[in-house]
Amino acid sequence: MRRFLVLLSTFAAATTALPGQAQQLQQFPTITLNAGLYLIKAEVASTEAQREQGLMFRNRMGANEGMVFAFGAPAGVCMWMKNTLIPLSVAFMDETGKIINIEEMKEQTLDSHCAIKPAAYALEMNKGWFKQKNVKPGMTIEGLPR
Repeated sequence: MRRFLVLLSTFAAATTALPGQAQQLQQFPTITLNAGLYLIKAEVASTEAQREQGLMFRNRMGANEGMVFAFGAPAGVCMWMKNTLIPLSVAFMDETGKIINIEEMKEQTLDSHCAIKPAAYALEMNKGWFKQKNVKPGMTIEGLPR
C-alpha cells in the first residue's frame, strides 16, 4: 500500500507541472558519497517536494554527479522518468547503504523501475555509470544522509 501512495503522490505532482516550471526548480543541498574508489557529488532529495522534482528538466549531469533520494525509512519505492531529459541508472539501497538492485531508465517515460525489496535510498547517476565503474548489488555506498 505504501508503494502505491508514494507512486500516486509523485505521479500527481509530475502530471501537474506547468509550462515554464523549469525556471522555478529548487536547488538541492549536496554531499559527497563514496562508491568503492569513486567519489560522487550527490544532490540530496529528502523532502517529498524534492523527491517529486528529482532530476526533472535537466539537460545534463556531470560525470561523477548524481542525486540521492532519502526516503526516511525502508519502503517499497519505484522511480520513473517523466520530464527527465537525460537517461539515468538508479541504485536502490537499504538503510546501511547496501545496494539492493540497479535499474537502467530511459528518459521521458512513465515506466516504473522498482526496488526489489524495501529501500531507504535511491541513487540516480548517468545511465551506465554503475556498470562502467563495476559497482554492483551487494556493494555499499558510504556517506549517505541520516
